[in-house]
Amino acid sequence: MDKKTYYISVQSRYISERQDEAPYELVVKATPEEIQQLRDLFSSMYHFDMETYFRMHYPGIPEHYDNDNDLYERDLKDIYHMLYDIGTKETREHIASMNVLE
Repeated sequence: MDKKTYYISVQSRYISERQDEAPYELVVKATPEEIQQLRDLFSSMYHFDMETYFRMHYPGIPEHYDNDNDLYERDLKDIYHMLYDIGTKETREHIASMNVLE
């Protein structure tokens, strides 16, 4: 299957085929299936982000005992690993410089 160029913003969990549509941080070449997988990861990350937001209102629960926070971080790492795998040379170099793949 042919790969298309996509413009990705991890911060806003945004994926676009158009460079001029919204701000983006990374560029990837991906199949529709890979983009769907990335969308699913963004959706999962959003879910756990909301769960940690609600937990934040209960100050008696330390962050390091929060399973939702761990799952959010897992999804974020999975996203960066995937973006590294399907990213352009510049994207791979940028992600490598972030030290998030360890």
